[in-house]
Amino acid sequence: MNSSAASQHEVSEEVLKNAQFIQAVRDQVATVVVGQDEVVERLLISLFTGGHILLQGVPGLAKTLLVSVLSKSIDLDFSRIQFTIDLLPSDILGSQILDQKTNEFVTRTGPIFTNLLLADEINRAAPKVQGALLEAMQERKVTIGNETFSLPAPFLVIATQNPVEQAGTFELPEAQLDRFMLCHRLDYPDPSEEREVLKRNMALGIRREDRGAVVNTEFDVMQQQPVGTADDLVACMQAVNDIHVSDTFVEHVIEVINRTRNHPNIELGCSPRAGIALVKASRARALIQGRNYVIPEDLFVLAEDVILHRIRLNYEALADGLTGKGVLQDMLRDLGATPSLVGRED
Repeated sequence: MNSSAASQHEVSEEVLKNAQFIQAVRDQVATVVVGQDEVVERLLISLFTGGHILLQGVPGLAKTLLVSVLSKSIDLDFSRIQFTIDLLPSDILGSQILDQKTNEFVTRTGPIFTNLLLADEINRAAPKVQGALLEAMQERKVTIGNETFSLPAPFLVIATQNPVEQAGTFELPEAQLDRFMLCHRLDYPDPSEEREVLKRNMALGIRREDRGAVVNTEFDVMQQQPVGTADDLVACMQAVNDIHVSDTFVEHVIEVINRTRNHPNIELGCSPRAGIALVKASRARALIQGRNYVIPEDLFVLAEDVILHRIRLNYEALADGLTGKGVLQDMLRDLGATPSLVGRED
């Protein structure tokens, strides 16, 4: 009896510690980024599950700032790559350079050797560059010459796409999109959040440098002191794997995935990877919400981010003006989701 009580006290202490770490990270991010709570949650889900995330949104929604402050909050290394048409795989992975003094090749690793990698506008790079990055994402290893290097742990790719401007871009094929566990669509801030953004920006001021001055940006006022360590992150990753998933929840996941394969308006349905991602993401969300078990709400809230980029409507559905989001929402409503959980069709 005493042993059981001690064990329960130990578990509750661990749960409390994880909750404090998660809240501290969110608070730290909120000191720099206004709003975007949903995006922060999705980024934490990706971190806790080891999955990668694709962010779709127009420029200026603080994607780079958000990832940067998140990396500093947990004391992780951060790199950013601006994808362009002339980018080469070696610019990301690294290459071998001839050392003229020793007449031997020396390996120089690329920016992919980091914990958080922001792949900005990934669809602007050529397919061979996209393929090199996505291969590294899957295997978490990079081969340069005859040597194979393991990527640091944790390793998370946060890729971005501009959903509006498509000129000069290379659309990611469905097989490569499937490697992203989540695809989150960012929206504009509401008026109250935008008002706060403007007020904070007006209060940034300037700083003296050399004989002149530089106008401060949000990057300059970012807190450099982390609120958590890699050990805290590992504890949360372990806690995610301890979250209870009932057989009923698994059946719900299978039902949703199978409906995408048999729906009359869908040409390409979800692979088994989507079901795995939905369960993993639901467990991580349960931890973030302070639960040790998943509920149907987790499935309904995360379904769009997990499923929408993995399905493709057929020609007839597109000709009728249907959208993937609308078709998915109808499927979720049939399974009992309320409008507040599945949102509204844009």
